[in-house]
Amino acid sequence: MSSLPPPSSTTPVSTCGVHPDRPAPRRCTRCDRAHCAQCLARGSVGSLCPGCRRASRAPLTTRLRYWQAAHAAIVTRSLIIANLAVFVSVALADARSLSGRTTRLQVDLGLAADLVALGPTEWYRVVTAGFVHFGLIHVGFNMFLLHQLGGMLEPAIGRIRFALVYLVCLLGGSAGAMLLQPNALHGGASGAVFGLMGLAAVGYQQRGINPLNTSIGTLLLLNLGITFVVPGISIGGHLGGAVAGALCGYVVLSRGRRSVNIAMTTSVLVALGILFAAVTIVASG
Repeated sequence: MSSLPPPSSTTPVSTCGVHPDRPAPRRCTRCDRAHCAQCLARGSVGSLCPGCRRASRAPLTTRLRYWQAAHAAIVTRSLIIANLAVFVSVALADARSLSGRTTRLQVDLGLAADLVALGPTEWYRVVTAGFVHFGLIHVGFNMFLLHQLGGMLEPAIGRIRFALVYLVCLLGGSAGAMLLQPNALHGGASGAVFGLMGLAAVGYQQRGINPLNTSIGTLLLLNLGITFVVPGISIGGHLGGAVAGALCGYVVLSRGRRSVNIAMTTSVLVALGILFAAVTIVASG
């Protein structure tokens, strides 16, 4: 009766190139070096060691471009999250806000002439009023329009300019509210949303398209009609935002294929924001 000889005890055993105290039964598909199971990870083809995984990664600039392409409307989403976070905070503080009743926190964040006139410590309302909403329908409708308009405009004009345009439109809405209805309590993103509609309308006009023949024109006219028909709506806020958005459109959008100087347009947008904020404060006094 015969049997196979036992394996030789002198057969060398490969060890991991990163962890010398560990056996390495497998090899990297790319460099063919032995590594332990902890070091190897599945790649597009076979298994790769840590060094080959780093070498196979795209450059940082390329990865950033891919990330930006996959998150084209990140400012829009951030604004929606901020608005919803404020709405939830107000609701948690007083559930009556869900039914449209005005609560203490809404007053603390809202915009009214007599409150802004109290002095610089109350000027924050010029901005915070654009994030406070009165009821589920109010916040839901504004966030839906912001999602639609932001998803179209942000990739077209870029994140930084879109964020500046949104702020300018918000401030324009605050200015219009104080000019036309200073004694009312104002709040909501509708001024900024109207501004985005105004920006889009100017964009169509700049390209030789009649905005009234587009969905943006129809949306703008419909919402303007609601503004004047439904009671309790900030007429000044909507009109002020629309005017601010139209002005921003002429600043950031180019005719045809002519390039736009980003530094210059940014400076003009900042100046417009400061102007609208100043108008709001002066009109409140």
